[in-house]
Amino acid sequence: MHLDVLDLRNFYYRTQLGRVAQRAVRDRMVRIWPEAKGQTVVGYGFAVPLLRPYLAEARRVIGLMPAPQGVMPWPAGMDNVSVLAEEIEWPLETGMADKLVLMHGLETSENPSAVLDECWRVLGPGGRALFIVPNRSGLWARSENTPFGFGRPYSANQLEAQLRRHAFTPERAFPALFAPPSHKRFWLRTSGLWEGAGRRLAPWIAGGVVMVEVSKQVYAPKKPGLRAAVSRPLKALEGVAQPAALPSPLLVESRTT
Repeated sequence: MHLDVLDLRNFYYRTQLGRVAQRAVRDRMVRIWPEAKGQTVVGYGFAVPLLRPYLAEARRVIGLMPAPQGVMPWPAGMDNVSVLAEEIEWPLETGMADKLVLMHGLETSENPSAVLDECWRVLGPGGRALFIVPNRSGLWARSENTPFGFGRPYSANQLEAQLRRHAFTPERAFPALFAPPSHKRFWLRTSGLWEGAGRRLAPWIAGGVVMVEVSKQVYAPKKPGLRAAVSRPLKALEGVAQPAALPSPLLVESRTT
């Protein structure tokens, strides 16, 4: 079941813990996708907190929000790029996206298989997608004080297996969000230290989310071999005298009698 868009907005934009989560996940994403110049970047679920770094240089940024969740205008003070969409029928052309980000869109869906089919459809050949889900082993999936405490948490292996079944090629998987899901000032002020330590000590410290980057590889269809037809063959032996034909034995015998 999807969370309400107002609850998501209030968490990410009106609480310190939400800003900590937003910064930790976004910084990790920007490390692997430092730029998107001239590309189309699409977010699904509630991924808009992660898309701001690409607004200036991307060809197009689109934030899709599922109908059961609701939609809000984003970004504030700029032209709106958020769109309300059905889970299994996105208003995008096939192969339109160069980069695709999902956060709070897969683990809360009642039909995750159909969502992944739409992800495959809208992602262009050679495009990259980043799936961000609650980590089954992390503290954030066990706390209902954050949006990551709702829906189905995943391990990295579970998520990669599901993505492979939908023809995606996993490229790398890594955890993020190592700070405890606490609103207490001490944990909020030391969140940066937790993120740095977590990146160095992973996988011994479980992060709050699992992030899996995948690519879409489209291979040429296999067809029966075509006959090789040479319309103008090279005449490499042209001009070479042809060997004389041997006389038939019956003809030689008739001449001798």
